[in-house]
Amino acid sequence: MSDTVGSTEARPEPELELAERVGTAMIRLNKMHACVAAQMNKAGMDKAAFVLLANLAHMGPSRSSALAEAVFSDPSTVSRQVAGLVKDGLVERRADPEDGRASVLVATEAGHRLLAERRSMRNAAIARMFGSWSEPDWRTFTDLLERFVGDYENALPDFLAEGGPGPRSGGEK
Repeated sequence: MSDTVGSTEARPEPELELAERVGTAMIRLNKMHACVAAQMNKAGMDKAAFVLLANLAHMGPSRSSALAEAVFSDPSTVSRQVAGLVKDGLVERRADPEDGRASVLVATEAGHRLLAERRSMRNAAIARMFGSWSEPDWRTFTDLLERFVGDYENALPDFLAEGGPGPRSGGEK
C-alpha cells in the first residue's frame, strides 16, 4: 500500500485494524475453547451441561426457564441437559416455594464439589500459563480482560440484533 499523496487506495482506520486483531484473537480463543470442550466430552463431562451447573450454582435455586435464559439456550435443550445432571446427582429438582406446582433446580453438594475441583484445576493451569509474566503485567491484563468482558456483555444485545459480531454469511473458521 502506498502512502503517496493522491493515492486512491483506502487505508484501514487504526481502530479497525485493532478490532481485527481482537476479533482474530477471539476466534483463536474460541478454537482452543472447543478443544477443551472436546476433552471434557472424552472425560465424560458435557461442557454445555457443565456451564449449566456453574450458572445454576451461581444463580441459586432457579426454574429451568430462568436457567435457559441465563445461558442463552433453548428451554428444551436445557431440560435435556438438566436431566443428565439430575441423573448424575449434580442437580436436584425441588418444589418451588412460591408455586408448589412448579419446580426449581438446585445444585447439589456433589455439584458444588465438582465445580470447586474444576475451578481449582483451572486456576492452577492459568497460574502456570502466566508463570513467566511479571505480576504487574498479569494484573494489568486481568483488569483489561475483565473490562473487555464486561463491555462485551453489555454490547451483546446490539451484536445479536445486528446478526452477531462475526460475518453474516458462511461463518468464519
